[in-house]
Amino acid sequence: MDLVKEVGAVDTSVEEKTVSVEGDGILEPYVGMEFESEDAARKFYIEYARRVGFVVRIMQRRRSGIDGRTLARRLGCNKQGFSPNHKSTIGPDKKTRSSAREGCKATILVKMEKSGKWVVTRFEKDHNHPLVVTANGFSTAGDKDKKIEELTKELEHQEQLCAVYRERLLSFMNSVEEQTEELSSKIKVIIDNVRKVESEVQKFPHRR
Repeated sequence: MDLVKEVGAVDTSVEEKTVSVEGDGILEPYVGMEFESEDAARKFYIEYARRVGFVVRIMQRRRSGIDGRTLARRLGCNKQGFSPNHKSTIGPDKKTRSSAREGCKATILVKMEKSGKWVVTRFEKDHNHPLVVTANGFSTAGDKDKKIEELTKELEHQEQLCAVYRERLLSFMNSVEEQTEELSSKIKVIIDNVRKVESEVQKFPHRR
C-alpha cells in the first residue's frame, strides 16, 4: 500500500479512541495519538510490541522533497510480508526452511503535523500468528538475531555519519587555521611597516 496515500488521510476503518488500555494495563496506540518526535513514537511502539509479544520492523518512510526531513514513518510486525522459502544445501536431503514472515498485517503509521507533533494516522492491531511474551521481549532466538542485525546496521550507519561529520569538522578547522596564519602574516607585515615608518621618523631632528 502506498505510504503517501496513507499519510494523506486518517484510516476511517480504525476507531479513534481517547485512551486505549488492554486488560493487563498495556497502553496501546490509537489513531490521533500524539508524540513529540518520530523517535518518541518509535520507542513507544517498540515497548508496546515487547509487552504484547512481537518484534518491530522499521519500515518505509516518506521524506520531504525540499530538505529531506522524514515526514511519515511506518512500523510493523517483523512477520509482515512474505519471504521465499530457502532450501538447505547441507546433507543429501534438501529441506525447506520455514519463513520468518507470515503476512502479518499489524502496523502503525505516524506522520508529522504542521505543529511539529507526530500523530498516529493508522493502527492495525491484529496479528495472524501467536504472540509470545518473553523476559527479553523477543519471540524467538531468530527474532533476537534479526534485531541485533538491525541494530548493528543502524550502528554502522551512525558511525559512517560520525566519520563524515568528523571529516567536515577537520576541514573546517584546517580552513580556520589557514585563515588565521594568513591574518597573522598580514598583521606582521603591518607591524613591520609601522616600525619602518617610526625608524624613518626618528632620523629627522625634532623641532622645538
